[in-house]
Amino acid sequence: MPSHTNPRERSFTLPIIAASIAVPALVFVLFYVKMPKPAVGFNLKILPAINASLNFTTALLLCLGYYFIRRRRRKLHKYSMIAAFCLSSLFLICYVTYHALAVETHFGGTGWIRPVYFFILITHIFLAAVIVPLVLFTMTRGLQSRFDKHRRIARWTLPLWLYVAVTGVITYLLLSPYYA
Repeated sequence: MPSHTNPRERSFTLPIIAASIAVPALVFVLFYVKMPKPAVGFNLKILPAINASLNFTTALLLCLGYYFIRRRRRKLHKYSMIAAFCLSSLFLICYVTYHALAVETHFGGTGWIRPVYFFILITHIFLAAVIVPLVLFTMTRGLQSRFDKHRRIARWTLPLWLYVAVTGVITYLLLSPYYA
């Protein structure tokens, strides 16, 4: 690592890399390692709608954060982005919970919508894995007041994070008729 790197920034690099590997690995395991589904005391069908709501609200907060920073309202930008991060984290917890406990849902659409759905789903999944380190590095740099580096990475993070949030909602809407 270059010697001019801020020691506080360097101290977060390893945990960010670890989380960036662990999160997609956990999701991969949930989908491809078949485990018994335990009985739970509540209706799991509500979790996909909660997840879509969390994604939708995250998208709104990202847009608000962008609006605030363009108007140089740094404190409101910071609060919007922290709230978006918290909702995305809550989404991840609900998402993992749902897929650990619920039976897998398959898309039943036919015709032109089927390849559209799978294109959205595949790009959503790929970018959801990519966005983890981007968000973590962007947030860390912003919270450390390293605004030069924050701005540089945020130019990539914001549109990709927004895409992931919006396509999460679209995926839910397309898949919702098929939830068991």
